[in-house]
Amino acid sequence: MGRTNILKLAAVAAGIMLAATGCGVTGNDAGASGSAAESGPVTGLRIMVPNSPGGGYDTTARVGAKVMEEAEIAKSVEVFNLAGAGGTVGLSRIVNEKGNNDLGMLMGLGVVGASYTNDTDARLTDTTPIARLIQEPGAIMVSKDSPYKTIEDLVAAWKKDPSKLAVGGGSSPGGPDHLLPMQLAQAVGIDAKKVNYVSYDGGGDLLPAILGNKLGFAASGAGEFLKQIQSGDVRVLATSGAERLEGVDAPTLKESDIDLEFSNWRGLVAPPGISDEAKARWIATMEKMHASEEWKAALKTNGWTDAFITGDEFSTFLTDQDKRVSDVLAALGLA
Repeated sequence: MGRTNILKLAAVAAGIMLAATGCGVTGNDAGASGSAAESGPVTGLRIMVPNSPGGGYDTTARVGAKVMEEAEIAKSVEVFNLAGAGGTVGLSRIVNEKGNNDLGMLMGLGVVGASYTNDTDARLTDTTPIARLIQEPGAIMVSKDSPYKTIEDLVAAWKKDPSKLAVGGGSSPGGPDHLLPMQLAQAVGIDAKKVNYVSYDGGGDLLPAILGNKLGFAASGAGEFLKQIQSGDVRVLATSGAERLEGVDAPTLKESDIDLEFSNWRGLVAPPGISDEAKARWIATMEKMHASEEWKAALKTNGWTDAFITGDEFSTFLTDQDKRVSDVLAALGLA
């Protein structure tokens, strides 16, 4: 767990386009003899999650694997976690797996930022972009025992002494859970340099801190906490999308007279140096998953917004995101 007070991030970061993991790979043996249009299920899929179990990447990977099996797109999909350093342990692994057609990694905006704020030479621009799958708004959350019943209650208390109210998120500085409260601070007139941000390694680590009242509030995607939200253990004070999040009884920030919209995105990358055929098979597998009724149901169940793009379009998007985050963090002396 790290603790970071960030100077001027909200003002610098306001121009970043934030849009919040997808999954899938193809097996060398099963896929090498077929084409991208092959109708049978692929085998040997391995999906690496670069954060702890229970977080957003993990949830999306496991939902995607389940969808692919139920829709008979893939068989015996393996999902495994390799957490550490905001996702950069996994990023280093995927970059070092050059030419491995069997391995994929769930990722998103948090890994983009962590690649600059952690000690790693690996960059997402070194990987093979496959697909951006989803985006989701952020949520401002507290435990059921929190004294804050509304976003107005929280903001009033936060303004009185910003440095005393710990703000938790499941990403490193520069990631979505960090950028959301910094931009929220700016929107409500709080000096961002006074914000006390506490970084956790994914939603799986963040949840106990919320439930244990170790934080004033948490900022993250609601999708990975839906079970606790529905049970009443976690209370959502507001969400950051343009519209209310289905299944979550909370207003948007804009409805609450806070001028801020924010969304995070998630996608899938493969190692560098995979074959053109392997890349085509990956994309075809993702297209089949995206088109399935099972995936459409999963989007609704998890509160995710469809944001599907593949291949070269995703590559362009990822390069743009990498540059934007790099510029922000460099301006803050964090990259």
